[in-house]
Amino acid sequence: MTAAAGSVTDAVAGFRADVDRLVTEVGRRLVGQREALDGVVTALLAGGHALLEGAPGIGKTLLVRALADALELSFARIQFTPDLMPSDVTGTHILVEGDGAGGAGGGRRLEFQRGPIFANLVLADEINRATPKTQSALLEAMQEQSVTIGKTTHALPVPFFVLATQNPIEMEGTYPLPEAQLDRFFFKIQVTYPDRDQLHAILDRTTGEREATVRPVWSAARLLELRAIVRQVPVARPIQDYAVRLVQATHAGPGALPAVARAVRFGSSPRGAQALVLAAKIAALRDGRLTPSFEDVRRAVEPALAHRILLSFDGEADGTRPADIVRAIVAAIAEDPPR
Repeated sequence: MTAAAGSVTDAVAGFRADVDRLVTEVGRRLVGQREALDGVVTALLAGGHALLEGAPGIGKTLLVRALADALELSFARIQFTPDLMPSDVTGTHILVEGDGAGGAGGGRRLEFQRGPIFANLVLADEINRATPKTQSALLEAMQEQSVTIGKTTHALPVPFFVLATQNPIEMEGTYPLPEAQLDRFFFKIQVTYPDRDQLHAILDRTTGEREATVRPVWSAARLLELRAIVRQVPVARPIQDYAVRLVQATHAGPGALPAVARAVRFGSSPRGAQALVLAAKIAALRDGRLTPSFEDVRRAVEPALAHRILLSFDGEADGTRPADIVRAIVAAIAEDPPR
């Protein structure tokens, strides 16, 4: 980091304290799902977007709503359905009556009506219920933080963060997300079914007289400050090289791992390497360290890379899962490459 030693120590301590406050506050309403919450917070701090996958009713939307309540940010929820149109997401031009000179009436004009995408935190609920045409309405917004309607480009609020939920693609009425859409998600996070103790806690919280309230703990300005701290964390070259080699190992070709050569059509884009490095920086800061380790990179591999792997026909026919390929890559790639 560029600041003096004392300032750096204070910055890291403040970072840890603020992240812990946010996680604790969200935990007042959300039972369990700590791994999913940590993944969402990591994506938020990295300036990326997160995709939550899991069966209906296990807390995906609740996690997002609780996080929204803990942030002093504008929030919008878009319920994705088969009949949702791109203009329902981004906005459209409407015809309005205009005033003439001196307010004496006269004229009509087209005025841009902003869609729900114009918010700091956007919940794209059940995103894979909508058609690929509507899903693609998020592409520019997620990458460029802007929306182009006609010949005019409209900037989105800063910060801008998309949290999408989806049901497993095996369920009826779902459409697979396009590869370009998936690649724009920093993390894809699996939300699991609660265990017995967590189910008891859910019942205690939701069937009693009062529902837990969540108070805002971060402002937009503080979030941007925390993101700036993340960017200042130095990464040792061997750590960064490890992330690069993990990403390269997802590609089929000469020298590819057998599992990759057989089952993978396309591997991760450079966005996967960016996600690994940024997630490792955030993990180090949350642990009070000034630089990330190999283990920090490894912990981020599955949520950062699995959704960026496109299976070949043979891989799909064999029922291979991208997560299994990622685990095989982690097991095969050494921290220090042979000289």
